[in-house]
Amino acid sequence: MYISTFFSTTSLSLIIIDLLLFILCVSAVLFYCYGIYAATEFFSHQTQIDPNFHPPVTILKPICGLDIDTYKNFASFCQQDYPEYQIIFGVRDEIDPSVQIVKKIIDDFPEIDIRLVISDRTIGTNLKVSNLANAEAEAKYSLLLLADSDVRVGPDYLRRVIQPMADPTVGVVTCLYRPQVRGWVAILEAIGISTEYHANVLVARSVEGMNFALGPTIAIRKSALEAIGGFLAIADYLADDFQLGYLPTQEGYKVVLSDYIIDHAITTESFIDLIHRQTRWNCCTRVSRPWGYLGLIFTHGTAISLLFLISTVGSTFGWFGWMVASLTWSMRLIMAWVVGVRSLKDPNARKFLWLVPLRDLISFVLWCYGFFGNTIEWRGRRLKLAKGGKLVEITDNFAKLLSS
Repeated sequence: MYISTFFSTTSLSLIIIDLLLFILCVSAVLFYCYGIYAATEFFSHQTQIDPNFHPPVTILKPICGLDIDTYKNFASFCQQDYPEYQIIFGVRDEIDPSVQIVKKIIDDFPEIDIRLVISDRTIGTNLKVSNLANAEAEAKYSLLLLADSDVRVGPDYLRRVIQPMADPTVGVVTCLYRPQVRGWVAILEAIGISTEYHANVLVARSVEGMNFALGPTIAIRKSALEAIGGFLAIADYLADDFQLGYLPTQEGYKVVLSDYIIDHAITTESFIDLIHRQTRWNCCTRVSRPWGYLGLIFTHGTAISLLFLISTVGSTFGWFGWMVASLTWSMRLIMAWVVGVRSLKDPNARKFLWLVPLRDLISFVLWCYGFFGNTIEWRGRRLKLAKGGKLVEITDNFAKLLSS
């Protein structure tokens, strides 16, 4: 009697698990379909350029160390087809290797208003935000454009990114980006960015509108920045880019996703670096938007359908498992092609589309891992993520307290 009860309970549990996995597979397929729609709808409309709208802009570039082709990245911002703008580089230490590159840029482009601000003034745990705050003190114009040091742009970049600011209700403009890579690990990360991350961004934009920004490029009105309390308001957050989009929307400003695609260098050199970087993003998302992070389960169709296939192999419904897995993987690859290849025109996505399933499985494992722990490593520092995504520096005394 007990044995029969055990087996009947086990069978019921397996049926429930299979049903849940099937529902998640269906949800993933629907997500992939919507991702295809969201990408197609977004890229079917191109920004109309008003040749008479070109307000002066201050570009703030926080720098720390060297990236891939640093000089070329910096120089691309000095070759803009734009009448009036200034560039301010912010760095913490005069011995930073990027300082010499900036000095050469200043010499090579004397016609551009370029300034270098060297200051170790700290306003919070996020040192990048402190760099931005120090550079902003030298800004001449009321439109600010925050651009990471590892991005490269074309001469029409400023004209196109600034265009949405013609609407006075727009406070923030941000951009998608196309990864530039060297090495297999960087390719794996790039595949995830182009075919998974950007798909999530486009779906979020279509469903709920933009209430966040993407770090490589953020244009923001000074009035919007002042309304949220300036850089000081985000100085202790890891996801400073998210906050620069979210907080202005709480003050009544709109966030617009530009159709301009920037090139962004991915410098991940080892699989450990990939794990640390992805874990940092995942933990930040989890503490900032816990329900949103949990909801990502509905986007992990590759891994879920594989689990469903494994659970049905050898059973009467084995054929059904193969059918569901085949459909899920097919729709995932189609969405990857539409977003990464057709829309972003990412050559890595085109050449290495076959790596998408492997990248998805890695993403799923790291997503699961992201539910555990709040300690991250960032530029050689150990930090604890507190509630809401704020950072706390882990000192020796604090580390002893955590381990006690």
